[in-house]
Amino acid sequence: MKPDVSIVVPAFNEQDRLGDSINTILAYLALNGVKGELIVVDDGSGDATAAIAESACAKFPDADTKVIRYAENRGKGFAVKTGLLAVSADVALFSDADLSTPIGEINKLIDPITVGDYDVTFGSRALDRSLIGTHQPWRREQGGRVMNLIIKTMSGLPFYDTQCGFKAFNMTKFRPLLDLMTIDRFGFDVEFLFVAKRNDLRLAEIPVRWNDVEGSKVSVVRDTRRMISELNQIRRNAKKRVYERPN
Repeated sequence: MKPDVSIVVPAFNEQDRLGDSINTILAYLALNGVKGELIVVDDGSGDATAAIAESACAKFPDADTKVIRYAENRGKGFAVKTGLLAVSADVALFSDADLSTPIGEINKLIDPITVGDYDVTFGSRALDRSLIGTHQPWRREQGGRVMNLIIKTMSGLPFYDTQCGFKAFNMTKFRPLLDLMTIDRFGFDVEFLFVAKRNDLRLAEIPVRWNDVEGSKVSVVRDTRRMISELNQIRRNAKKRVYERPN
């Protein structure tokens, strides 16, 4: 029987916290009677991420789980796309491995898709900052605000936080768009939303609870430069009509 929701967790060198995150997700699904599918994508980790994932999933023998691994690190965007292409449910969500947005927020995103109000929903830290429990260090938080302004200006998207790692999709409508995506690393979130909007999918930015978790791999200076480069790539792609879905 098809699951009600598929959850994709991309992971790169996450052996220290992935096991606890998997346990939290699967325990939540079991406790709430949700028929869910969990797909962990190991993005070419150099540590024991895949083994930890398989061991954690094995503790829930009745759960529908899958661990996908490939040898070369390809980027978070590639991992998310790989996971989404493997899902079985009509509604899928991807979550960062650190669960900075608690899995208990999942219904905020999947319910509007299930009832047919939206096709893509995504968590936001910017719409209601009172929902942030543990804040990032001041410098990183201000850097994030600057990056969000750059993204909004260069992409033309009317959203305040495109980078929160908690997004859900109507897979019937979103799956055909995955072949149009070109960005495998930091800017993939923006490309996902840009392509969805360009193809007339209905998008909703939804405030969610969020906590800063130590161990972030984001560098404000390096990734701002990378984001600007990838935003320029998105703009070039749009001009070349790369994102137009064939009839």
